[in-house]
Amino acid sequence: MEATNFSRIQIHIDRHRTTPGGLLPLLHAIQDDIGYIPEESYSPIGKALNLSVAEVHGVVSFYHHFRTQPPGRHVLQICRAESCQAMGSAELEACAKSRLQIDYHETSADQAVTLEPVYCLGNCSLSPSVMLDEKIHGRVSPEKLNSLIQAARNSK
Repeated sequence: MEATNFSRIQIHIDRHRTTPGGLLPLLHAIQDDIGYIPEESYSPIGKALNLSVAEVHGVVSFYHHFRTQPPGRHVLQICRAESCQAMGSAELEACAKSRLQIDYHETSADQAVTLEPVYCLGNCSLSPSVMLDEKIHGRVSPEKLNSLIQAARNSK
């Protein structure tokens, strides 16, 4: 883990060290700050919160929201909840995976897009939905998804 990230992570650890049930808020703070939770941080997190490395790893790996690798410049999440599935999100998944040549939890070779599943965006009335960089898009067709991916690849 690079020194800059370690010092930033340590600030979050110190801030949440005495918070009852502080693991989840700590993990969110780290990911919000540096974009992911490095596996090298599990030990210092565990020591600070009196948890084993296995317990920290278990929580990080249980929640789909957490990443253990730096994301691409853009994060594309495809809703996999029931409403979106009923309205065609499986076709969007196939489209995104094919276009980006990756699977979920991976980043495209050009480092432009990280693809992630999400299990509800709260936009059921406009299914299927995706979220690109915290912006929700509804009634997404494969053509619209391709446009979103192209725009993400073209932007910095």
